[in-house]
Amino acid sequence: MAQNDVSFPAFRRGKLVVRLACSDSEVRDAQRLRYRAFANHNVSDFADGFDADDFDAVSSHVLVLQDHSVLACYRLRLWQGGQITQSYTGKYYDLSPLEQFPKPMLELGRFCVAPGSQDPDVLRLAWAAMTAVVDSCGVGLLFGCTSFHGADPRQHAASLALLRPRIGPEDWRPRPKSAFRVDFADLPTPINSSRALSLMPALLRSYLGLGGWVSDHAVIDQDLDTLHVFTGVEIEKIPPERARALRAITARSDGVK
Repeated sequence: MAQNDVSFPAFRRGKLVVRLACSDSEVRDAQRLRYRAFANHNVSDFADGFDADDFDAVSSHVLVLQDHSVLACYRLRLWQGGQITQSYTGKYYDLSPLEQFPKPMLELGRFCVAPGSQDPDVLRLAWAAMTAVVDSCGVGLLFGCTSFHGADPRQHAASLALLRPRIGPEDWRPRPKSAFRVDFADLPTPINSSRALSLMPALLRSYLGLGGWVSDHAVIDQDLDTLHVFTGVEIEKIPPERARALRAITARSDGVK
């Protein structure tokens, strides 16, 4: 299991329980769900029905469970100062501007919900757990790579162009690192903005709804058949009503013994 400083009290809403994975077996359950959600089954990075990498061993894994089945999961890792360049996200983006960020930064990765899940509380509780971690650890920035399915930039050009007004502040936003990227400045303005927004990943829309910002380019990952964009949420800039709503979810939930 990972040695990490991330923690929050487990809680329950109805049949759903939210807590950290507490065994290697539960991490494997999360990796199995990630495989179902993310894997291009034609590539070798995903072996034996599990999506796993070296960052799993140094991360904490949040699970939303029902009857011991994982309905949603993501992994978290705290970073501070110059350490951030060693993160998973740092493999693809030059994060040196964030080395001077004054507070702890929380990397969110591999966020997924079980295919076919229809219960809106699954996603709500997942976000509520993240809010609890942010509060308990004094996090100032939530960040990660948000993926679009499919590596062809033409498939996502309209949605990516829609992100131009949400490019992050110059002091913090990542610089290009990967040679395989698409710059938002090169993309034409979408003809149908509503459709472009609807085609944007739900997780990215959630980040933007929290006041989040993005890099000025997206990275193309042909191996995993994805295209992803750096996404950051400065905690102090989250709209107060959204923050209150997320904290209220845990307040109205039951503890788990």
